Amino acid sequence: MIKAIGLRLLAAIPVLIGISVISFIIVRLVPGDVVDTILGVEYANPEVEAEMRRYFGLDKSMPEQFVDWFGSLLQGDLGFSYRTGRPVLEEILTRFPATAELAISALVISVVIAIPFGVLAATRRNGPLDAATRFTSLLGLSVPNFWLGILMISLFSVHLRWFPSGGSIPFEFSWNYFQYLVLPATALGTSLAAVTVRMTRSSMLEVLGQDYIRTADSKGLRPLSVIGVHGLRNALIPVVTVVGIQAGALLGGTVVIEQVFSWPGLGTLVIQAIGNRDYAVVQGTVLFLAAFFVLVSLIVDILYLYLDPRLRHRG
Repeated sequence: MIKAIGLRLLAAIPVLIGISVISFIIVRLVPGDVVDTILGVEYANPEVEAEMRRYFGLDKSMPEQFVDWFGSLLQGDLGFSYRTGRPVLEEILTRFPATAELAISALVISVVIAIPFGVLAATRRNGPLDAATRFTSLLGLSVPNFWLGILMISLFSVHLRWFPSGGSIPFEFSWNYFQYLVLPATALGTSLAAVTVRMTRSSMLEVLGQDYIRTADSKGLRPLSVIGVHGLRNALIPVVTVVGIQAGALLGGTVVIEQVFSWPGLGTLVIQAIGNRDYAVVQGTVLFLAAFFVLVSLIVDILYLYLDPRLRHRG
């Protein structure tokens, strides 16, 4: 098991290097740089512009800039923000808790809703509940989460005035905090719930048709035991794959939702950094999200070993 984890971590190294190269190049393809955003296009003083580019290291060629940045990265230094002067890692860690709170809440909402309804739909195949579940999941997949967020703001914030339309407050176990969290977390978790419920239903239907399920049923075991103990655990293996991939993507997927709800997370940080041509912040945040995705994938692999003992024996 330890060997498998080590191999996965080694395989992640070239992936992260490739992402760092791609993010470095793409962000510099955007017209203009941080000097243009600070001085403005109408400010024409070549000497000041040249001095500022020298100060930010933008007077060097792109390969030289990459070597400088990557060399610092190998030492654990993501650089400094061009706009605030603060270390990029500090900027990321300041915003990360808000994004993590939103992503985890969306994940919890989706799993709590999707798995029970997926199981119920499979056990009542072709019934009214199954039809309603399939229709609702299809609707959840079809509706863009940003549009759903706007509709939710219009209904629950503007007309009913049940929840705030945007913003956030520091984390605390209070209704006041959860009022800010409910709408963005629900909008973000809707598509994940739709994918998860369909995967749960499909996987559960496949498992319920297996011989060992019929054997357990013929022994007179209670339906709850057959479905919950013998069926659900085996059906969860592909579901864990979907949830794990979606969980890793949720951090990056919060960008649009954070803009809609003015949520002060990493998504808002990246959008602001792109607008300001703050290269170091964009590169550092993209690399941070990629590393988190790799970590989630590793956790999913470990969960496989728990859910399927055969993989443990193979290892």
